[in-house]
Amino acid sequence: MKYIENKELEEKEIKGIFTDMVKYAPSKLCGMLGNVITVPIYTSLFSTEQYGLYTISIAMLSFLCIIFSDWVGLSGLRFFRHHQIEKDLPKYLSTLVTILTINMTLMFGISFLFRDNLYTLFHVPFKYFLSVLVLIIPVAVRALLSQLLRAQLKSISYTVATILNQFATIFLAFFFAKFFNMGAASILLAMGVSISLVDILLLYQSEILKVFKFQKIEWKFILPIIKYGIPIAAASLSAWIITQSNKFIMNGISGFSKAALVGVGYGLTLPILMTLFAMITVASTPRIINLYEAKVDVRPVISKFLGYYILVALPIITVMSIYNVEYTAIFANEKFAEACTLVPFFAYGVFFLSMTDYTTLQYHLANKTHIGFAIKLISGIIGVILNIILIPKMGLIGVGIATFSANFLYWLLSIIIVLPNLNLKFPKNTITRIAISAVPTGLLFCIMRGHNDIIAGSVQMLTVLFVFYATYALLKFKLIKASD
Repeated sequence: MKYIENKELEEKEIKGIFTDMVKYAPSKLCGMLGNVITVPIYTSLFSTEQYGLYTISIAMLSFLCIIFSDWVGLSGLRFFRHHQIEKDLPKYLSTLVTILTINMTLMFGISFLFRDNLYTLFHVPFKYFLSVLVLIIPVAVRALLSQLLRAQLKSISYTVATILNQFATIFLAFFFAKFFNMGAASILLAMGVSISLVDILLLYQSEILKVFKFQKIEWKFILPIIKYGIPIAAASLSAWIITQSNKFIMNGISGFSKAALVGVGYGLTLPILMTLFAMITVASTPRIINLYEAKVDVRPVISKFLGYYILVALPIITVMSIYNVEYTAIFANEKFAEACTLVPFFAYGVFFLSMTDYTTLQYHLANKTHIGFAIKLISGIIGVILNIILIPKMGLIGVGIATFSANFLYWLLSIIIVLPNLNLKFPKNTITRIAISAVPTGLLFCIMRGHNDIIAGSVQMLTVLFVFYATYALLKFKLIKASD
């Protein structure tokens, strides 16, 4: 592919990315806050057995959504602009709705025919299994409508819907658990009610009903969606294997109580960190796609935002890992204190997993998502094998090692397998400044660590981060003016 020079369009889209980041920031920050407060609330409300049951149910929900619904929404995002230009959105939307409806029908049919196998796989009671199946319907609708909002660059609307969904779920879950004593089922019911209400809001915000007219669909619309979406589903399933299969393996070996510890370790890292870091990708991806469709070289733009990601993510994850005991004690009930063992492994695993959003964007732009699927599947299979081998021998540490290894391997393969004309340069100047800033920050950490009895862990964490970013800012704006 030959790129054209269009600096004006490139600068416009970069400014647009920063503007969208500001607009998306409330939803992501509130989403992160929501994920933070769910851990202390749920770990205080539920026993380890009930929390483990909740953890397994949500992992099951994620598994089925990946297969039957999420990829349809992502395909909607990828090709929305193309069909908007072609002025055939009604047919395109009809195709998406038809595919989603067929998928939901298949899901219920397969779940009924192979229910015994699924019970064995997930180890959940029948009422939870059925609740998850019903819950997928509003979740699937939300996934499609929210991606269409992103495609329309309606970042504020997306923000409002995300915030409402997050906090309505938490409030309703607390209400059902406290006053009706429903256990882990209270969270599933809360999700069903809140997401259904948000679906109605998303229909209004996206204004899809104004352009949607059910029309006869054509294969030329279906084939690109399937060709793009199925590898994404397979890749997401592989990611699920990397990040969540450990809960099922631990549950099968040691029961719901140990699975609950894995769930807490997961809850303290991946959903919190991924929500925060997604502030960059959720704003940049649609505009990078627009630049690529305009045949503009997107590699410098991706590299620039990769540097921002490393700057934001690496210090936070490092501090979280060093102070894993204090961090866990702040957010989780004391009966889950053992989960602190997993925080460093899961946190650094998230660092590499999130970084692949930049290194694998090449496969999405070139519509070669099967490559992303292949490398993620390889990593996932290795992660499962390591979990099966290490959990009986090492317990929680085995889970941590297996999960980190799978995420790191996925990132490593993504920087080895590079498509022509889409090679990504790492931001050397940013990484250099980070390394220099780490020196005085490390010295400060050593001094404070020797005074744990005087300076609280939470204060130390905030101080270390402040000194790091202050040093970085000094290097960036005063001493090293070179740009990446």
